[in-house]
Parts: sequence; C-alpha cells; structure tokens
Amino acid sequence: MSLIGEGANFRGPVRAEAALAYAEPSAAGVGDYLALMKPRVMSLVVFTALVGLAIAPVHVHPVIGFTALLCIAIGAGAAGALNMWYDADIDAKMTRTAHRPIPAGRMMPGEALAFGLTLAAGSVAFLGLVANWLAAGLLAFTIFFYAVVYSMWLKRSTPMNIVIGGAAGAFPPMIGWAAATGGLGVEPCLLFLIIFFWTPPHFWALSLYRSEDYARAGVPMLPVVAGDAETRRQILLYTIVLVPVGLAPWALGYAGALYGLTALAAGAIMLVLALQVRRERRPAERASRRLFAFSILYLFLLFAVLLVEQGWGGLIGRVAA
Repeated sequence: MSLIGEGANFRGPVRAEAALAYAEPSAAGVGDYLALMKPRVMSLVVFTALVGLAIAPVHVHPVIGFTALLCIAIGAGAAGALNMWYDADIDAKMTRTAHRPIPAGRMMPGEALAFGLTLAAGSVAFLGLVANWLAAGLLAFTIFFYAVVYSMWLKRSTPMNIVIGGAAGAFPPMIGWAAATGGLGVEPCLLFLIIFFWTPPHFWALSLYRSEDYARAGVPMLPVVAGDAETRRQILLYTIVLVPVGLAPWALGYAGALYGLTALAAGAIMLVLALQVRRERRPAERASRRLFAFSILYLFLLFAVLLVEQGWGGLIGRVAA
C-alpha cells in the first residue's frame, strides 16, 4: 500500500499556522525573487524557444526576436513563481526545496502570488504587442497549464503528473516558431514531441533517488505509488519511444546528417543508460543519477545541433552568400 493511500496531506499551499508565521514584513531580496522564477528551468525554456524561433523559415528582426525570447523567459519565470506559491507546503517538507524563499520564511506567499501574476500578465501582453497574439496565446496557455493544470491538479493527484504536465515544458519551441511566423508547422510540433517524451525518463530518474523526499511531502510520484521496479520499466519504455522521436526531424527531412548522427548516438546512450536503470536495484542509485545527468545533455545536444545546422548555420550561409 502506498503512502498516498495512508493519509498523505494534499492541502493547499498555505496553512493557517504558516500564514501567521508569514505575517511579518518580507525579508526577500533580489536573489529570492530570481530564485522564485526558477532560473535553471527558465534557461532551458529560453534555449528551446530560441531553437524554435531560429529554425523558422522567415527573417526575424533581431529586436523582435530578442524581445520575444525575453517575454518567454519572463513567462517561464511567472509560471515558476506561481508554482512555488502553490507548492509552499510541499517544498517545506522536501530537503531539495526547503531552502526556497517561501518555506524558508524570507517571502510571504502573497508576494510570490502577486509577483507571478504580474509577470504572467505583462509577458503575455507584451509578446502579443511585439510579435503576434498566437505566440502570446500559447505563452498564456503554457503558464496556465503549468501553474493550474500541473501544479494545482496533476502533481497532487496522479503518478502520471510528469507525463501530462510535461507538455508545459514542451511548448516553448512552438511559441518561438509562432513568434517568428505567426503560425505553426510540423517542425515545432516535432520539437514539442521530443521534449514531451524526454520529460518522463528525465524526471523519473530523479525521482528514483529522491523518492523519500516525495513520499514525505505526499507527492504521488511514480516510485512512491507504483514502486521502483515499475518506475524503471516505465523509464525504459519511454526511452524506447524517445529515441525514434528524436530521430524524426532527420528522418522526415527537416534536419541534416549531423543532426541525424547526433540523435542516433545520443539516443543509443540514453537507451543503454535506461537499460542499466532497469537492471539496477536499490540502494544503488548510480545508474539513475547517470541517466538524469545525461538526459540533460541529450536534449541540449539535439537542440544545439539543430540550431547550428538549421538556424545559425543557415543565417551564416545567407550572410556569406
């Protein structure tokens, strides 16, 4: 029987006793507001959005391109702030997140909520005015999906939270493409699918060696609910799907040979690591940690090669010509 069925706490972000503790004036500094925006997640969002914008088959004025990426970054920060506001009770119970501004007592929840809502409204409105309203609408939906659908519903209710919620992190390439073209196409949809299928093995590898943290906080991550063996099986299954999806841009003619070779080699390594995770048993965690670390490199390599080959490479070629 899982912890989830044994009285785990799924209440909202701020309990009555916690609210009293936060009644004092805020001690938050600039660094706390930056932390609220999850800068590491934001950097990945901006990078994948940049690829979507750069490979679009249109010329984008540098000022518009930079402003669009800035709006996407601020929108990602808004989603992170709203997530931290709502998850303050969970964050306080987890070793990995207890130092965040709200559970550490440096910021009042209301400040985080106001900050997140302000960033969300401003980023969406400005992106619509500078680029187009399709991109702005996608950004608004992404913020809503992460803050409401994932944070407020999926994360506390189902072990498939990462699978469905991972869509929020997969939208940035589509937003970047839409900002450039005013529409959508097959290419950004393929990038969406790569990130979507990459997310479960990436986060489940992390959850395997952080399962006690999630159990203590009452978050129904797959290892907590279904156990390590099922989580390792699911990691392998999703990786098996990810490898051909990662090759799809080359197979369908949207990327060149360099991308194809990179996706094939990196995918093979991902698959080998997933097989090692499948065979690994607790308390050993080396394979899970290796897969988590390499999965970040995997996504970076695919998008970086695509950026050089189809984005920056094309730009350099046009200038040289």
